Amino acid sequence: MLTDSELQKAAALLGREPNQTEVGIFDVMWSEHCSYKSSRIHLKKLPTRSKLVLLGPGENAGIIDIGEGYGIAFKIESHNHPSFIEPFQGAATGVGGILRDIFTMGARPIAVLDALRFGPLDDPENGARNRRILRGVVGGISHYGNCFGVPTIGGETVFDKGYNGNPLVNVFALGVIKTDEVFFGRAHGVGNPVIYVGAKTGRDGIHGASMASAEFTEESKQKRPNVQVGDPFMEKLLLEACLEAMKTGAIVGIQDMGAAGLTCSTCEMGSRAETGIEIDLKYVPQRETGMTPYEIMLSESQERMLLVAEKGREEEVFTVFRKWGLDAATIGVVTDDGTLRVRNHGVVVAEIRNRDLADEAPIYDRPYTKPHRNVEMEGPALPGADPLASLIALVASSDLCSKRWIWEQYDRHVRTNTLAGPEYDASIVRVKETSSSIAISLDGNGRYCYLDPREGTKLMVAEACRNVSTVGALPVAATNNLNFGNPEKPEIMAQLVESIEGMAEACEFFETPITGGNVSLYNETLGEGILPSPVMGIVGLMKTAAPPALEFQSAGRSVLVIGGLGDCDNVHFGGTQFAQVIMKSMWGLPPKLDMAYERNAQAAIREVVTAGLAESSHDVGEGGLAVALAECSFGGVGASVKLESSLAAEFLLFHEGPSRIVVSTSNPQGVEEVCRKHSLECVRIGETATGRLTIHGLLDTEIEILKRPWQHALENLLND
Repeated sequence: MLTDSELQKAAALLGREPNQTEVGIFDVMWSEHCSYKSSRIHLKKLPTRSKLVLLGPGENAGIIDIGEGYGIAFKIESHNHPSFIEPFQGAATGVGGILRDIFTMGARPIAVLDALRFGPLDDPENGARNRRILRGVVGGISHYGNCFGVPTIGGETVFDKGYNGNPLVNVFALGVIKTDEVFFGRAHGVGNPVIYVGAKTGRDGIHGASMASAEFTEESKQKRPNVQVGDPFMEKLLLEACLEAMKTGAIVGIQDMGAAGLTCSTCEMGSRAETGIEIDLKYVPQRETGMTPYEIMLSESQERMLLVAEKGREEEVFTVFRKWGLDAATIGVVTDDGTLRVRNHGVVVAEIRNRDLADEAPIYDRPYTKPHRNVEMEGPALPGADPLASLIALVASSDLCSKRWIWEQYDRHVRTNTLAGPEYDASIVRVKETSSSIAISLDGNGRYCYLDPREGTKLMVAEACRNVSTVGALPVAATNNLNFGNPEKPEIMAQLVESIEGMAEACEFFETPITGGNVSLYNETLGEGILPSPVMGIVGLMKTAAPPALEFQSAGRSVLVIGGLGDCDNVHFGGTQFAQVIMKSMWGLPPKLDMAYERNAQAAIREVVTAGLAESSHDVGEGGLAVALAECSFGGVGASVKLESSLAAEFLLFHEGPSRIVVSTSNPQGVEEVCRKHSLECVRIGETATGRLTIHGLLDTEIEILKRPWQHALENLLND
């Protein structure tokens, strides 16, 4: 809801008191979800340019040039609040919304990934609800993506009690576009018709943007009407109709009706083009009777677009949409006065300058202190736990166990472009019109960011870039989703600021400019906020080729750790999975990151992969080296290794220091030579072996002893 001061500002801009419809329009356009009023001044710190960036933040999706006359449009968006209230439809319409952002640009979507956060499935108080939410969210994502016909090829799923009352659903989509056929959400051409296309307008989703800009309370459970209802089959028709209509040359501008619906699409298109738009609501296709102007303007019914066509060519557009069985109606006209003028049967019901809505929202420089944290710097003594028992517990933990139950519900191969799916460090989709493929990694770590938002976010960027590099791709661009609590609390605002500044530093260093993204604030329930949870989406370019496997492929191959065994102390161990799962604690700081060393590691593994030296390749991430070796062994080929280090066993096996990749190879000398060239440590630790994983002096086990709990843990938790 608008604050008193915001309502006063709206009245001052209008020169009069706004009516009810105008208050609703200001409310959604000036909401946190639409205006970014708490984060905008800090988002300007992010790098957004490179020689490959064709279109950065400000449009529906960013675009980079991949060569041969083609580009990729990509973006990540959140649908957190709706997915708590109605998990299936909340997640489904999150997929639908991000897909429209992509094809609004003129791109055909070819891949979806998702980053999901839930409360623990075995939580004594909230476990049943968390299990219901997970099933609903996964069902919604699979339903929409599978029916629409886009592969869901990867992502990540994390569990923490901080998400008990506030799950996170972040959806990334990517599409292919010819670089000379990009469309923009701009209402150019005074006198040009404004055309509504797609589904009819109903009462679902009213106040959706406002709901996504507030904390959850006990009353939130009653907000199901605020959640949109999606129809993926209609969205597929809308995609084909829009792309076909674009080819007629009759379309001047196009914008999807997402958050804030018809309000957002009209005023943003006018503001970007510095024009006005006048519409009459009597022409808007409606599926419910008796809808008021307030309801029509604020509805977030799905599968709708707003077009501006060349005057006199309307019939070309209508013919295409009739062919696909979709509504298309001229509802207004582009004007020269810069004003959004809304009529209802000829009577003016709202009249507001577009810039006042799209560009004059309050911008808050909110106060911030030190980032919130409520843990000690020094942690407890190491428990001296049995290494094998610890490893079994870790691979069976909810964060590290197999997520096959989730991703097997997604069609990963529709359109036949998927080269690597969820079982790889990074997913890969080929662009069949070119000789290139795109590698994509989504990454986030709330524990690291809670301990140190700046360093935690830098680690997250490094991890996503390393994942992309591990399959042989060069990281070239990024999109981000900033999920945080209430920015009106100085200690929470500090988390956001520190995270953005860490992201800016890392993205600048790794040359991965931000082309767009999303900010989701007020992720709190009854005053309890989530962990600071930025999610990074990194895209990388590579020549189309099969990547090395993640799992060991053959016995008798040398096993090396590019980047070395790493170092660790008690302070930098407190954010690890070992600390969480085995020690039931969190303390200290996230792992140390040397960005120059990390960049060398990424360059080395790309060269190793491109040269065909790696039979398998897997980065060392959460759970540390022991978990990475176990994951490499789940195909049936294990390893016999010896780790020579002065580190304590727990540190050596389970610390999560970055810049390390496990490779198996028949040419270890070649790998070592590449690492020397990049001034990088490379440790030959042993050989692959069938059926067992042995870390001499620490653990020795059949692979099945590890694989069985890893494979079934999630299903067991869901069925408790």
